[in-house]
Amino acid sequence: MSRPHRLEGRVALVTGGARGIGRAIAAELVASGASVVIADPGVSIGGDQPDRSAVHQAAAALGPRALAWPEDISVPGAAETAVKLAVDRFGALDLVVNNAAVLRDGFIFKLERANWERVIQTNLTGAYAVLAAATPVIREAAKAGRAPGRIVNMISTAGLYGNYGQAAYAAAKAGLVGLTRVVAMDMARSKVNCNAVAPFAATRVTDSIQPANEAQASYKARALKIPPEYVARLVAWLCSSACEVTGQVFGVRGREVFLFSQSRPAARIVTAPLAELTPEALDSAIAIEMQDQFVDLATDLEAFNTEPLL
Repeated sequence: MSRPHRLEGRVALVTGGARGIGRAIAAELVASGASVVIADPGVSIGGDQPDRSAVHQAAAALGPRALAWPEDISVPGAAETAVKLAVDRFGALDLVVNNAAVLRDGFIFKLERANWERVIQTNLTGAYAVLAAATPVIREAAKAGRAPGRIVNMISTAGLYGNYGQAAYAAAKAGLVGLTRVVAMDMARSKVNCNAVAPFAATRVTDSIQPANEAQASYKARALKIPPEYVARLVAWLCSSACEVTGQVFGVRGREVFLFSQSRPAARIVTAPLAELTPEALDSAIAIEMQDQFVDLATDLEAFNTEPLL
């Protein structure tokens, strides 16, 4: 019986795959038949205190089709090494899951530049580096007749809604949405798909939430109930050759799968000619034609503060 969504013979690179959602994704890909390189230096949620044993333990638990690579993917040259390792060990590279992320929160009026740069380096620049290194390999393989590859970028609803004190994290994750769209376009001729997934699950990120109000405290309690395997199952589907979806932004919360809208004009006005265009005229026109379309300042924690389906 044909099983088009299986991943036998496919080779994946999963960053941040030693713990939490990343580990669940690596396990799901292996269970579906793929071989996986797990890239993870084992750092804390803030990107410090590397523990290389974490990724070795994760790979050992998954068996011979999983290979540990305990390096920081955002360091220059590291992504190229990881891609070469996948090709040398398993003979190809077909699938990329950009999951590596660190978190250093701070209100914008207190956020230190070093913390901003560390988050952007890992969460956004690291993902770029992996794709810059991997896409030529995946593209050439498709030209040679191999089934086209698949790319999944793990984002966050913080990058879509925003959240207090998460300027760096939200900016990086929002950047990944833009990167996803462009990579989907750049790789379309090669029939290589690229999608984004916003996960809801119990992770070190949700555990680190410092609730700003009762609603956020309730969100945290609910989020910590959700196992990451639901996220992993959707990612495995997106990685299958039978999945033709590309350029989309999904969310997974237990049994719920969301398809997010993407920024498009919600309203339009035509103003007076420049000579007649005063601030007062703009104020009046926007208030009449656009005000009902303004997006409120609800955080992602408040927007999804309902009981998950498990």
